Amino acid sequence: MIIELGHFALILALPLALIQATVPLWGAERRHAGMMALGDLTALAQFALIALAFATLVNAYITSDFSVLNVAENSSSAKPLIYKISGVWGNHEGSMMLWVLILTLFGAAVAWFGDNLPAPLKARVLAVQAMIGAGFFLFILFTSDPFQRLADPPLEGNGLNPVLQDPGLAFHPPMLYLGYVGFAVAFAFAVAALIEGKVDAAWARWVRPWTLAAWCALTIGIAMGSWWAYYTLGWGGWWFWDPVENASFMPWLVGTALLHSAIVVEKRDALKGWTVLLAILTFSLSLIGTFLVRSGVLTSVHAFALDPRRGLFILVLLAVAIGGSLLLYAVRAPALAGGGLFAPISREGALVLNNVLLTTGAATVFIGTLYPLFLDAVGGPKLSVGYPFFDRTFVPIMVPLLLAVAVGPFLGWKRGDLRGALERLWIAFGLALALGAIALYLSQGGPILAVGGLMLAAWVGFGAITEWVGRTRLSWRRALHLPRAAHGMTLAHLGLAVTVAGIAASAWQVERIAVMHPGDNIAIGGYTLHLDRLSGLDTPSYHAERADIRVTAGDRAITVMHPEKRHYPLEQMTRGETAIRTTFLADLYLALGDDDGKGGATIRAYWKPLVPWIWIGAVFMALGGVLSLSDRRFRVGVARRAAPASAVTEAGE
Repeated sequence: MIIELGHFALILALPLALIQATVPLWGAERRHAGMMALGDLTALAQFALIALAFATLVNAYITSDFSVLNVAENSSSAKPLIYKISGVWGNHEGSMMLWVLILTLFGAAVAWFGDNLPAPLKARVLAVQAMIGAGFFLFILFTSDPFQRLADPPLEGNGLNPVLQDPGLAFHPPMLYLGYVGFAVAFAFAVAALIEGKVDAAWARWVRPWTLAAWCALTIGIAMGSWWAYYTLGWGGWWFWDPVENASFMPWLVGTALLHSAIVVEKRDALKGWTVLLAILTFSLSLIGTFLVRSGVLTSVHAFALDPRRGLFILVLLAVAIGGSLLLYAVRAPALAGGGLFAPISREGALVLNNVLLTTGAATVFIGTLYPLFLDAVGGPKLSVGYPFFDRTFVPIMVPLLLAVAVGPFLGWKRGDLRGALERLWIAFGLALALGAIALYLSQGGPILAVGGLMLAAWVGFGAITEWVGRTRLSWRRALHLPRAAHGMTLAHLGLAVTVAGIAASAWQVERIAVMHPGDNIAIGGYTLHLDRLSGLDTPSYHAERADIRVTAGDRAITVMHPEKRHYPLEQMTRGETAIRTTFLADLYLALGDDDGKGGATIRAYWKPLVPWIWIGAVFMALGGVLSLSDRRFRVGVARRAAPASAVTEAGE
């Protein structure tokens, strides 16, 4: 009976969403306070209903209620509690419930914390948010019902995909969805502004914290997915340009551009139409990512749905949401033109360059990801676009971006002094050159591109430190009174530098693959690996073949590592469990392969310099965003709009 309560709550949320999508919108047009206020009540009620529905699904997983088809297909009674809970969103239907839970959470947050918003704008934002919610409610109810009962329930479930049985899964999808769905708020603000016909500095001030919160969550979500792939899949890599990885990377790139563009709107009342377009594109790319994962057009460890009906439904949803918003933009955007003028060499100019390069990079990833699907759809040859394409197209676009990142903060608004900015960066330039020379010497001449990557990382990092030192003059009093957003920018740019350094240093990784028997040794990265024994290990969920590998450096014992190869009898699947020892300057990475039938097994060993920096840098970037989000200027909002909300013509002046 509990699961039926959840189903009823989901059904009831649909008419509430339809009411919220229409009544407040009409009320904003007529300036009717009661009709506009209805949006707050329905947004809060929707969240309460979806939270109840989601809780009943979680309860079904925890209690192993196999009369629910979704539970029977994706869980088992023997699973640890954490995997029972994470199994809720480890499948298509449950992941869509998580999607709408977060969507209604953001809607409720706008209703609860948006008191400083003008009532008409708030009503329109909540209406647009409800339109998105109504589309996904219909999608779940008609194609992806997670509450479907079985007339003859099995005694045991099918279990969860072993690849997904990892603690990281408990946090990766929720963080990713917080980013994906969080951009729906920026999208709603953009569409509401187009309906209202007004974008100003106050609008940008309201949009930025929601965008920043979504960006921080997506940054952590992508980093966790990369880390999960690194240590779970046993391939020794951290990024594979997988289409579903690209699906999350594209909105991150455009969302980063949106964050910087909104600054120009707020500070200089410029780039209004462009910023609104970025808000639309960012969420549109999130929806396209949903289509890629859930339509069945992709085969990936990330992809869930294989039902063409779902793909068709999402395609219609994409056409309505993206096509409708872009059509509205084409009609109303000309009224948003205008704003402050600025010279090409200026802080605004640097942010425009940032936007151009980020969106061009996103377009490159978009083409590389969707072009093979397009060719296949029109009957063309089957192509596979992998890392060579992306390395040769995306990476060159990022080089000028990294060069500009260090310079931009030193330029003045409206008109800047490029020579003066470069003169202030001479120490950063010298340190970057010195690091490049050291890297060339230690690596005996290359690879040159990796050395160049380290130099770029040093340029960005030391440039950020130089800018912060210039602001604070190393005085704790000045640092204390500096806006938190300034500290956040420095930390985020430092995080970018750390991540770039980790990526560049991956060119120096060392790999050894050998068939080893107990007593055999191999050397890698200054370590000697001794295979002491191969043994078996049984648990309620899986049987594992395990290697005990002793690691020494000279005569000094370092540690014992235990890579495994696990077989899951219930799911009839096998996967590896890597063993990783990190010093935060390098990782020693071991994976156990197949046995040779003679008492030995294949051991894959990697020494990976600076690879932990990839994820440390991502954490720094997200922390920088959180620190900026805590800035008091984001919390207090703006007292009033720059002009009456109805003055469409004034918005373009």
